[in-house]
Amino acid sequence: MKVLFTGIQPTGDIHIGNYFGAIANWVRIQHDYVPFISIVDLHAITIPYETAEMPTRVEELALTLYTAGLDFKTTTLFVQSEVPGHADLTWIFNTITPLGELERMTQFKDKREQFRATVNVGLLDYPVLQAADILIYKGEVVPVGQDQVQHVEFTREVARHFNARFGDTFPECQALLTATPKVMGLDGDAKMSKSKGNTIGLLETPEQVWAKLAPAKTDPARVRRTDPGTPEKCTIWSYHLLVTPEAERAEIHTGCTTAGIGCIDCKRRLHKHLMTVLDPIRARYQDLSGRKQEVRDRLSANAEHCRTVAGDTILEVKGKMGLNRIWKI
Repeated sequence: MKVLFTGIQPTGDIHIGNYFGAIANWVRIQHDYVPFISIVDLHAITIPYETAEMPTRVEELALTLYTAGLDFKTTTLFVQSEVPGHADLTWIFNTITPLGELERMTQFKDKREQFRATVNVGLLDYPVLQAADILIYKGEVVPVGQDQVQHVEFTREVARHFNARFGDTFPECQALLTATPKVMGLDGDAKMSKSKGNTIGLLETPEQVWAKLAPAKTDPARVRRTDPGTPEKCTIWSYHLLVTPEAERAEIHTGCTTAGIGCIDCKRRLHKHLMTVLDPIRARYQDLSGRKQEVRDRLSANAEHCRTVAGDTILEVKGKMGLNRIWKI
């Protein structure tokens, strides 16, 4: 089977945008590949963060990913900073990466504007570290949304540069474009994001979820209960597409366009189906939270495995570059 690599930052509580936009897909395809999934804490430190919170964020993210459905035994979930080879290979790739390619990356341009006062070299070098993340495991498949295709193509370019100069070493990985949706926030104005405060947490209780759904933005044309609406203009409808059975969706769609169903009734139906997905995840989280040492032990074992795989790649790379081959990182 082909090697799959993907990563996720430990930036706080996981929300349903993260779940339906990426994690649920990882769970679906994990047994079709040899999967390496990294908690990319080295990427997370390129923007301001609280040092005291990072260890807890990493552990909580691991717990959440396992309870969301990652296979405890067959999927290699690990913490990026526990495998030094990632940083080692990043430096090597820095020496063959044209500066202009990094300056053209969309993400750097966005981050430079967002963190103008604290922009650092790490933000510029972010794509090179991503390339090292993938290629150190000879990753062949990278599940991404359309907005991340540029980074996969950059990784392919890095592999080409290295292979052309030092000999065939790295595969040219492929982006695995998925049908995972862009999940809108409760405000209906932007993608669901913790920074915008428009999220539904993956582990929130039914009461907490309803407290957020009840006042959430709907089709602005439905001022009164009797006003017909357009579901495609409603954030709540976009959530129905994620969790509500097709037959009931058709009924809700008709009810909205004919004013046969009110927004509150529509939200109540959504709440029922959404909690059908979230309740089992929250129950598994509560169970695994009582066995945190098992998760810590698994992460440690996975990191050891990754250090072995990464070390073999580093030795191969340094050998082809004429560098010292004694140390295995």
